[in-house]
Amino acid sequence: MSMPLRQSARIGAYLLRQRLARRERFPLLVELEPLFACNLKCAGCGKIAQPHTVLRQRMPVEQAIAAIEECGAPMVSIAGGEPLMHPQIDVLVRELLRRKKYVFLCTNALLVGRKIDKFEPSPRFAWVVHIDGLRERHDQSVCKEGVFDQAVAAVRELRRRGFRVNTNTTFFNTDTPQTVIDVLNYLNDDLRVDQMQISPAYAYEKAPDQEHFLGVAETRELFAKAFAGGNRRRWRLNHTPLFLDFLEGKADFACTAWGIPSYSLLGWQRPCYLMADGYAATYRELIETTDWSAYGRGRDPRCANCMAHCGYEPSAVLATLGSLRESLRAIRGS
Repeated sequence: MSMPLRQSARIGAYLLRQRLARRERFPLLVELEPLFACNLKCAGCGKIAQPHTVLRQRMPVEQAIAAIEECGAPMVSIAGGEPLMHPQIDVLVRELLRRKKYVFLCTNALLVGRKIDKFEPSPRFAWVVHIDGLRERHDQSVCKEGVFDQAVAAVRELRRRGFRVNTNTTFFNTDTPQTVIDVLNYLNDDLRVDQMQISPAYAYEKAPDQEHFLGVAETRELFAKAFAGGNRRRWRLNHTPLFLDFLEGKADFACTAWGIPSYSLLGWQRPCYLMADGYAATYRELIETTDWSAYGRGRDPRCANCMAHCGYEPSAVLATLGSLRESLRAIRGS
């Protein structure tokens, strides 16, 4: 995974400890959802389809910290919903950092201006701003005009104040290789964000728009053409080379969703944050009582078109760790 040297060393040491302990399943990163409420109604997301009683809830900081400490993951991605709507989001971030976790705070950026003074830059903390394309494309995706400009302004202000800023971009079947190239060039060269995460849209069952999710063949064709000509080596992508190979169809893996589990107000979600086959009270219960062999492409029909990072990035990371050649390739970022 392309990441700063200190973070790479920390994650590498963590993975080595898991191997020496002969642990078959362990968390690499937790998708922490301390609320489901959001200030946008994006067409490809169904999180706000939760009942109003659930949308009003906010996870206590103590509950979130206890879950992270129980599972032991070295990295935490705080999502939702819109996490900046949580009244103690700054406290949660500080407590995770105090425990030496690497923290990624995902946001649509609409509330950054109101909340920015509550946070301080740290080498273990990064904002992750959701940007799904250039102006027209992004505003269409989030179903509201003007959001792209607000997100860009937030990124510039965060960078001005010395924060690490990453982006997360989801691509749909309305995208072309050129729209992928255009937005990644803009984020890489114009906004100069630290790292970029990309993902093909998964057919989230509660999403309002069910017509524009990518299939496997479409995903592979889209990224193979977008990555042509050395683009993927030039862009600061927050992925292992093997995961990028996977998106292009040059490599394939089994799903290892246990590597990026999701913890929310409802508990540990089975098997991942994109599917909800029940919830476990603890990470141990999630690991020990979930039939992991039942999920992934070729196993569960709902997974047929999934190439999401939550299932396949951990697989790529483990494959990288198990190969000297791939480890050296990941260090070079090629």
